Amino acid sequence: MMIVEIKNVDEKGAGQAVVWRENELGNKKKLKLTIPQTLPGETVRVTVDQPQRRHRKALPEEILNAHAERIGPECPHFEKCGGCVWQHWEYNGQLQQKTNHVKRVIEEQGFDPNLVKDTIGMDEPWRYRNKMEFTFATDGSLGLHEQGNFRKIISLETCLIAGKEMVEAAIEVATWVKEHELKGYNKDTHEGLLRHLMVRQSFATGEMMLALFATEAPDGSLKNAVDTLVARITEKFPQVKSLMWLENTDWADRTQSEKSHTLAGRDFIYDEMDGYRFRVWFDTFFQTNPTQAQKLVDLAVEMAEPKKSENMIDLFCGVGTFSLPFASRVGKLVGIEIVESSIESAKRNAGDNGIDNATFLAQDARTGLAQVLETFGRPELLLLDPPRSGAGGKVMRRIGRSQPERIVYVSCNPDTFATDIKQLEPFGYTLKVVQPVDLFPHTVHVECCALLVRNS
Repeated sequence: MMIVEIKNVDEKGAGQAVVWRENELGNKKKLKLTIPQTLPGETVRVTVDQPQRRHRKALPEEILNAHAERIGPECPHFEKCGGCVWQHWEYNGQLQQKTNHVKRVIEEQGFDPNLVKDTIGMDEPWRYRNKMEFTFATDGSLGLHEQGNFRKIISLETCLIAGKEMVEAAIEVATWVKEHELKGYNKDTHEGLLRHLMVRQSFATGEMMLALFATEAPDGSLKNAVDTLVARITEKFPQVKSLMWLENTDWADRTQSEKSHTLAGRDFIYDEMDGYRFRVWFDTFFQTNPTQAQKLVDLAVEMAEPKKSENMIDLFCGVGTFSLPFASRVGKLVGIEIVESSIESAKRNAGDNGIDNATFLAQDARTGLAQVLETFGRPELLLLDPPRSGAGGKVMRRIGRSQPERIVYVSCNPDTFATDIKQLEPFGYTLKVVQPVDLFPHTVHVECCALLVRNS
């Protein structure tokens, strides 16, 4: 047992402490401790197993000196569930931590941290998610993974970051599973039926999707049970416009499908953002927090100052979340995305919304950008919204050589964002502003919207 002081939080949101231990030879060795559910500056009592190891994880036994912003968590599952890590931290403190993180990574790359504005938070940082992926335990119970343990599932009673109707529908499915004594999938033996339940609901239209991922088709010995599920869901949840059964026998623990079955309704739901309507399938990437996503779109438009006389490229365009609002404000837009299904969705979404000046290309970012530049010419405006891994040096240098007047970078990972924009400096670009936006309260994640301008 020892008393330690928490110095900072790591990339997963857990507190970190460093202590020095003396071995049998009298030599001192540094011991790094990772202590979940603690905050910077707190003094805590912990017991460390195997202290001879340099990196250890320990749970706090007692908080001796609590942070002024420490609060009691709202959710009864918080101490075990891996969905949230900061419910014990006042929301304003979370926002400040996220701002500080963005400033730090920006400064490490040589940029002025004063260019980073305060993180835009939510007025109501609960029930903000429009999509949840729950997992079945081997006994058929439904919930979320235990913090740091992907072999154990915390049975679902509630979830305060998901929409209330979404949770109620998930619990109804869990009850049906128990009543029919259906088994969950065992990740070690690769046996069992049910793997995941995905729930999506549009905040704008109210339409909901329930998608069950299973190792077998919903027929044969399962038909009666499945018919019961369809009857219960359609009766109790008329807002469910898509009830799907998706076969997945792959060993990888992902919500993917080899064959899909529409049990009721359509195979997609309608959602809306910025006044535009989108079709959302089970595998469609669509912003998980629509309230804050709208702020991201507004910020991007405000920073970019698009004009009808300009051409624009939307890199990593997905299903057109940014493409459609920008297309109505520029002369011509080309969206580039490597996922073909997303490009098909983007084309369909553009057609549904009467957008006729947008073209979409299914290519990887670097190849697609080169192809578009050859036929499209230099754009005045370029927007990119890459995955967490960032765009990468080759893509960023290609962007730099294309010399757009203005670049808007929307990022879900400040670390890769900072290293990416560093690549633009040799091409004459200046970072003007970085605006963090909190799309995931009570977690470590933070999005950014930034503007870079080519020097005249």
